[in-house]
Parts: sequence; structure tokens; C-alpha cells
Amino acid sequence: MNRSIPRHPLNSTTRDLIRASAFGCTLLSGTWLFAQDEIAGSGEADAMEDLAPLIVEASADASEQGLIEAFAGGQVARGGRVGVLGALDYMETPFSLTSYTEELIENQQAQSVGDVLLNDPAVRVARGFGNFQQTYLVRGLPVYSDDMTYNGLHGLLPRQYLAAELVERVEVFRGASAFLNGAAPGGSSLGGTVNVLPKRAASDPRYEFTTGIQTGGQGYAALDLGQRFFDGQLGVRVNGALRDGETAVDGESVGLGMLALGLDWRGDRFRLSADLGYQDLQRDATQPSITFAPGVPILPAPDASTSVAQPWTYSDERDYFGVLRGEFDLNDCWTLWAAVGGREGDEDNSFANPTVIAADGTTSAYRFDNVREDSIWTGEIGLRGDVTTGPLRHRPTLSFTAYELESKNAYAFSDFAGFPGNLYLPSPVAPPAADFFTGGNFANPLVTEETETSSFAAADIISLFDDKLILMGGLRYQTIESRSFDYNTGVQTAGYDESEITPMGGILYRFTPQVAGYVNYIEGLTKGDIAPATSGGVPVANAGQALAPYVTEQFEAGVKFDFDGVGATLGLFQSEKPVTGLNSAGYFDQLHDQRYRGIELSVFGEPAEGVRLLGGASFLDTERAGLDQIGSPHAQFNLGGEWDLPFLPCLTLDGRVLHTTSQYADAANTQKVPSWTRFDVGLRYTTELSSGQELTFRARVENVTNDDYWASAGGFPGAGYLTVGAPRTLVLSASYAF
Repeated sequence: MNRSIPRHPLNSTTRDLIRASAFGCTLLSGTWLFAQDEIAGSGEADAMEDLAPLIVEASADASEQGLIEAFAGGQVARGGRVGVLGALDYMETPFSLTSYTEELIENQQAQSVGDVLLNDPAVRVARGFGNFQQTYLVRGLPVYSDDMTYNGLHGLLPRQYLAAELVERVEVFRGASAFLNGAAPGGSSLGGTVNVLPKRAASDPRYEFTTGIQTGGQGYAALDLGQRFFDGQLGVRVNGALRDGETAVDGESVGLGMLALGLDWRGDRFRLSADLGYQDLQRDATQPSITFAPGVPILPAPDASTSVAQPWTYSDERDYFGVLRGEFDLNDCWTLWAAVGGREGDEDNSFANPTVIAADGTTSAYRFDNVREDSIWTGEIGLRGDVTTGPLRHRPTLSFTAYELESKNAYAFSDFAGFPGNLYLPSPVAPPAADFFTGGNFANPLVTEETETSSFAAADIISLFDDKLILMGGLRYQTIESRSFDYNTGVQTAGYDESEITPMGGILYRFTPQVAGYVNYIEGLTKGDIAPATSGGVPVANAGQALAPYVTEQFEAGVKFDFDGVGATLGLFQSEKPVTGLNSAGYFDQLHDQRYRGIELSVFGEPAEGVRLLGGASFLDTERAGLDQIGSPHAQFNLGGEWDLPFLPCLTLDGRVLHTTSQYADAANTQKVPSWTRFDVGLRYTTELSSGQELTFRARVENVTNDDYWASAGGFPGAGYLTVGAPRTLVLSASYAF
């Protein structure tokens, strides 16, 4: 379905920020043009003769420091973006984060951000509520894919799925981050944040074509081109990919088309970058989410290679997005930056997610259709310094950000009585008419949701004793506004406008160059509820009242290691999240907190030449009224490795094991989901042709033992739907660097 999306008039706060950001970027552009005129006026030929070639490290955010270098082994970087504080080495930040590199993404033949995040022991991939949106459970709490940040900005990436070919790095920040990133507009990211970096042209030219195929016959082709011009000052990176055909799940097919352009200019005092992206994703008969009715025990997972989906179900998503970012050095100590970006998204879906209603696998399902059109604008402007006063080094930061979403929606349900089926004997039925319960016009949906956020942040990083002791502190003043509108009339039905201040503090001390200890306090922030008219059939005394934003408090302490070729982080954390409901006086209010407490270990690097390790463990204890939270396993283990075979030059063997302990699918803890273990193996052969060009063959088998298992439970607060793990899948590809 191809629908035009009208431009949304911006509110005054967002409009002012967009203007300021655009002015900042325009100012930086004007500086560049002025500099070029000066060169031309003083004799271009002579000036160019004196310019030495510029050695450039790729920089996703137009920053002076460039992209943080990879750690030994090349699978992860030495650090990543710590929100508004910018990119920091992991041994210089009192937080837990991992940045997965493009090299890892390519070698594992990852297709999406979710595939990359399976390498993280604190993360598991789940689904959105009722759709195929990827949701990432970090420390037991969801991060919706549309709450991912794109180089620090919310809302710019495709809402349900992001192709890995768009990504230079995938960064996982573990823990609350309201100060660092601002409140996530979608209301998630209380347990962590996922940030992705766009691709940039490095100093060496890159021309690579990749083609491949996987179980089921799905074909794949991708092109990656990158080069720098004008003595390295201008970089151009182009990426395109196509996927089409059936997957390892019989009856399921996926079509994907994506194209991305990344540009960057590096001058002596100014840097500019621009990114434009397009993604078109089409799914047919995708394995649906499955819910077990109350009182029905969790049954064994069905045959993963056969889709339980109805053949007429589908999900189509098309997104256009772009961002312009600039950075200008006012002097040797102060840098001004600005960024502005937007996205237009268009979705068209038809679902039929079954509910298991009996212990023999009998199911009931109904049809749900919807369309959605999103228009998003976001931006930031800030000032960062690096000054020394006596024995203290200060790195102060000031930042202002704003975000605005306008969403148009329409929906239609078939009769809720549903149609019968069976989990183990799926059979197609004719699509029932979706006319039982409807809202909005599919051909011309009205605005049903508006969300606006804005915030001002101030922080300082103080270093003492030759950077052995690092102190961080900051405050962010955050405003959250949202409005809901009737699907059929467009009349506003609810509104929310509240503000909150969220602090952050952290300390890191390097006992030796290889060992550092850290502690932090930071908060998460989401929009508060609006008190309903009734709760559990009881009238609510404060119906319609907007509750203050919910604040999640987190304490964490840990130790970090940076030995020769091997790095590790060991951390202990506790966070508390408010729980609301009807109190004894009949008011809808905060009742108590639900607690999340855990220990995390991550290990990475190259302990011996040609041997690379990546893995760790996560132990989580969640508690709400003495019960475990839905979808929160007590332990997760990951261990991955690569070995360059010494007796077979150019050949690399890789393997990975993932283990997740049991978890619950209901709040009462009566429906227990079994634990699961998955094994993946792969081979990579790289050879240099006589012409100096490189050819790489990759083969990978995921879920080697072809186990049928429930990969996740929940992904949306209070819901315990399950997803079926993927069957054994063979992925083959060949890359030719020319």
C-alpha cells in the first residue's frame, strides 16, 4: 500500500530547536564554503600543493576523535557513545556498555540488529505487542526497536526492524539512561539503550559485492562502496541490499530492500555529516506470537520449520529517514554541535496471533488489520568543552534536545469469537471479514497520537591524578507531552504534559592501568499514566488525573579489566520501577516498586594470536509482590569464539552457544517457559586473488541441533506471549572486494 504522508506542523518548542539545529548546521556549512573561497582566492593550485594527504578514521557523528578503535580481536570496540557525554573508552566510564563492530556483523552474516544483540549476555530478542516489531530485553526490561537511537537521536530508524547493512556499530548501554539519552519517546529503555552508528568511508577505499543464499531458498545481494576525496576531507559511503524468498520456516517469506548514503566532510575546525536511508520490508506468513490462556500450561514449542501463521497474514513497512549533523571548534577548548533529522514511516499489516486454549494445543485466533503512518522530527544542539584548571581536567557539556511524533492509525478486527486451530496441526482458513470492530479510515487515517519531548542537560566529567580518578555528574530537565485522538472523529480524548528532573552521578578509579572500579547512580524515566475511570470494576476517585512521570532508580558497582588482548566487565546492579494501581482510598496512584537485581559479566578480546572470544553471563532476580516478572529468566549465558586454523591458512572456524534458563509467561508465575540452549557454528575462508583483490566465503549454521524452543516470553509490560525460536538455518555467502 503506497500512501502519501502529509507534513505535520511542528509545535513551538520543536520548531525552535529544528531552526536552531538547522541554523547551526547551516553556519557550519557556510564556514566550509567561506574556507573554500579563501583557498581559491589565495591560489588554489598552490594551496592544494601544500596539503598533505589526510589520514582519516571513520567518524559516525562528525566528531574530531573519530570512531573509537576496535579492541583486540576486532569483534567489539574499546568503547562507545555514552549519550550526551559523547564517545568514551570503556575504561573511562563508570557504566557498562559494549559496542559490536562491523567486522563481527559481517562475519556472523547478521541480518538485523536483533541478530547482533544475541551476542550480548544481558540481552534477549523478543517481539512487540501483537506485531513483528523487534523488542530487546535488557536486564529484563524492554527496549522497543523504535526507541533505539541513531547516533544518539530517538525515532529516526525504521520502527519494526533494522537491516544490519545500515549499521557500522551496534552499541548496548546496560542500565537506565534518562539523563544520558533523555526519556525514550515510546516509554521503554528503562533497563538499557541500544544505539547504532551509520557507516562512514574510511581512509582506504572500499568496493565490495556480496551475494548469498539460505535455507528455504532466500537469495541475498549487497553492495558496499566507500571512498574519500579531496585529500581525504570528503567521504562517501553507499550501501544497498536486497533479500527475497522463503526462509527456513516453511511457508514464510521475506522481502527486503534498503539503500543508505553516508557523507562526511572534515576540515581543520569543522566537521559535517549527512545520512539518508530507505528500507522496505515485506513479510508474508511470518511465524506469529502465541499466547497461552490463563490456566493452560506452557506446552512444548511446535515444529519451528513449519509456520503456524495463516497464509494470508502479512506485514509491510516502508521508511525514509535522514539526519544532518555538524560540529565546529570555537577554539581549542570548546566545540559547538547541532543535528536535525526526520523519518516518514508507513505500515500495513494483517495479523492472526493464536491463543492456546486447551492442553491438546487447540487454539483460537481472530484477524487484526491495521495501518500506521508516522512523521517524526528530532534534533539537538549542544556545547562541549575540555579545559584544565590546576590539577583538574573538566569536560563540561550543555545540550538541548527535542522530539516530535505524529502518528496516524486505523484498525479493524474480525469477530472476537475467532476461528479454531491447533498449535501442532496448523491448517489454513479463509480470511474472516475484518468488520466486527473497526476504527478509522484505512485509505485516509486520522492523527490518533502526538508525542513531544524536550529536555535540557548539563554535565561535567572531572579527571584527577592523571585521569586515574574520573567523576561524572549531571542533571536533565525533561518535559513529556502526549495527546490521543479519536480514530473516527479526530477529537482529542486524552492529554499529558508533565516534567521531571533526572540526575546522574558516577565515579571510576583506575587502581592500575589494567584494572578500574566504578559506581554509578542514574535514573530511568517514562510517562506517567492517566488515571482511568474504573480499575477492576471499581470507580477511580481521581479519574482523568495525569500522574507524574515514573522514575526508575538504579545503583550499580563493578570492576573493569584491560589485560593484554582481553577485556572484561563485572557489575552488580539494582533498579526499582514504580508500580501503580488503585489504593485503599480509591485513588489511582503509585503503590510500590518492582525490583530488578543482578550480576553481569562480559568478556571479549584475543587471548592468543588467532583465537578470539566474546561472551559472558547475566544473573537476574526480579521481584514484584514476591513473584518473578514476566519474561525475566534468572540466568543467561553466551560464549562465542573464533579460531584461525594454523594448519589450514586463511580458514577460520567460529562457534557460539546461547543458554537461557526458564522464565514465566504470566504474572501469577503459574505458566513456566522451559530453558533453552542453542548452538551455532560457522566457517570463513579468505583468499587474495592474483590481482590483489580479496574473496571471502562464509558458511554458518544456526541452531545446529534443530531444537524447537520458546525463544522469549513477553516484550510488552504485563503480556506473556511467546515466540518460537528459528529452526536450523544454513546461511552461505561470498564477498568480493574489488
